[in-house]
Amino acid sequence: MDTTNAFVVSLISGGAAGTATDLAFFPIDTLKTRLQAKGGFFHNGGFRGLYKGLGSAVVASAPSASLFFMTYDTFKRQFKSTLPTLFPSLSVSTTTHLSHMLAASMGEVAACMVRVPAEVIKQRTQSLQFKTSLESFKYILSNKSGEGVWKGLYRGWSTTIMREIPFTIIQFPLYEHMKQLWASYEKVEKVSPLKGALCGSIAGGFAAAMTTPLDVLKTRLMLSKERISVVTLAKNLVREEGYSVFFSGIGPRTMWISAGGAIFLGVYETVSSFLVSRDSEI
Repeated sequence: MDTTNAFVVSLISGGAAGTATDLAFFPIDTLKTRLQAKGGFFHNGGFRGLYKGLGSAVVASAPSASLFFMTYDTFKRQFKSTLPTLFPSLSVSTTTHLSHMLAASMGEVAACMVRVPAEVIKQRTQSLQFKTSLESFKYILSNKSGEGVWKGLYRGWSTTIMREIPFTIIQFPLYEHMKQLWASYEKVEKVSPLKGALCGSIAGGFAAAMTTPLDVLKTRLMLSKERISVVTLAKNLVREEGYSVFFSGIGPRTMWISAGGAIFLGVYETVSSFLVSRDSEI
């Protein structure tokens, strides 16, 4: 497959994967956000309005997921060909894992250009600060907080990157390695989309549990009505709520991303395989 077709496959497959995941698991994400928000679960809405903020998530899910996979797939191919030349002393498995880590990190940075503003709008709606995603968006545009429109939209950018890069460095090498082991065990070139989805579920759940403290910090920063540094926020959380606060919502987050990882990567593998097979037939 040439570079242009590979780019299109990543674009379409990533968009389908992101949209399917957000639609299927949005209520669990809402529960997680309310568990992590200041004041606790019931103070921030409890079980009411579990689809609050869905609009912003759906609008952003396809472009952010497409951006991730276009960047990830492109740089994965590049790194796999260049890293062995740059570091000839490294083993093949080491350069492969390093390729996945670097490519996934770059993919997350690209995706966050779209994901962070959507997360800010979504989480403020989920925690019932605003009735709708549009109302939340208009509030940021009005600059009533005085922090500026761009700073308002990208509130929590640094902590989101701090969360996503460790998450993806854990998830994608583990995901790719599990698929490779399974394919090797079955003596096939590539595992089926269903088995790829299972690998994605396990990898995503493990990565989600490990990065929950960073997700709590990200959520609190996005919901905060005043600007505050990550270090100051972390100190305040420990003083006011104890260390256990950093694992708030770990259950819903792990369950959501584990199940979501199966759909996200499963849909991506399925659509990608379908498009590749059609391309080869043509």
